[in-house]
Amino acid sequence: MKRLISVLLIAVMLFAVSGMVLAADYKIGVVTGTVSQGEDEYRGAENVARKYGDMIKHVIYPDNFMQEQETTISQIVQLASDRDVKAIVICQAVPGTVAAIRRVKDMRPDVVFVLGTPHEDPAIVESVADMAIETDQYGRGRTIIQLAHQMGAKKFLHYSFPRHMAMELLAARRDIMKEEAAKLGMEFIEVTAPDPMSDAGIPGAQQFILEDDPRQVAEHGKDIALFSTNCGMQEPLITRALDTGAIFPEQCCPSPTHGYPGALGIKIEESMKGDMNAVLKAIDDAIVAKGGAGRFATWPVSFNMTTVEAGVEIARAAVEGRLDVSDADAVAKVFAEAAGLESVQIRRRSDNGNFYFFTLPSVIFGETEI
Repeated sequence: MKRLISVLLIAVMLFAVSGMVLAADYKIGVVTGTVSQGEDEYRGAENVARKYGDMIKHVIYPDNFMQEQETTISQIVQLASDRDVKAIVICQAVPGTVAAIRRVKDMRPDVVFVLGTPHEDPAIVESVADMAIETDQYGRGRTIIQLAHQMGAKKFLHYSFPRHMAMELLAARRDIMKEEAAKLGMEFIEVTAPDPMSDAGIPGAQQFILEDDPRQVAEHGKDIALFSTNCGMQEPLITRALDTGAIFPEQCCPSPTHGYPGALGIKIEESMKGDMNAVLKAIDDAIVAKGGAGRFATWPVSFNMTTVEAGVEIARAAVEGRLDVSDADAVAKVFAEAAGLESVQIRRRSDNGNFYFFTLPSVIFGETEI
């Protein structure tokens, strides 16, 4: 018996040591925005840092990333200058990411790049990154409109600005939304909002939403669905949808934690962090209490947070030779495990590329069982 216990103790010690060696053997860089620009991906980075400790090197790009692309580039290049960094996960992959990858690959072609929610031309992103992950924007052009229609919307209001409409995926999604709305007999309304990257900044863009939404609902009625292409606009959109009785089918980056807690005054307690069902339940209770049942929805998990967490797992497996990033089924399995779902829908952007589009199911608050 003593010998058995000794053997077990030695096995545990060896396992622990091997784990520490593995953790110290290489590092993974994680690049996200700040809490104000993209809280979900920032929290995802915190989660993987807690899980893997010093293996993770987390840096942020500036809030004003359009005007400070060189800062983003230098942050990524600096990560790669550490020879222990074998992979870099970037979410959201803002402008400057492609240039940074090219610089790094010139120096260190061995570094594995996993990108989440790329902002730059998809074809170029696909040509330089080892793998990219994005919500299925083409598919969402149909599913968001269909969901809004299911929730009772007769009109659909699309807030955006020229910089976003210059992005291929977002522009294509908008066009598909128009077509789908026409098929379902819904009026499609486009409103140009201030760009949060302009002089007005995020506060100016949010104030515009707070002021414009009531005007739009007064003109078009309560059965209008509100949608914006910008992360910083989600909280004021939800706030005003609740105030006016409008419909809010989905965020630009679907997530229970994106906009809802702030708009509803929900504090994410320590015990709730990482427990999406607990967050969903708190949102559901608040929405129902405020009379919004059946008129607000989202995905069951944070796409961007899951992308960071799944991206790190994919990067680890790729570095260790346990996963081929061109294996779509293997990638989907890792993503589903990170999301806590049985499965997810995945498809390639192109026949042989490693740019993957994902679709997850929807939760309608006050209707979907949580």
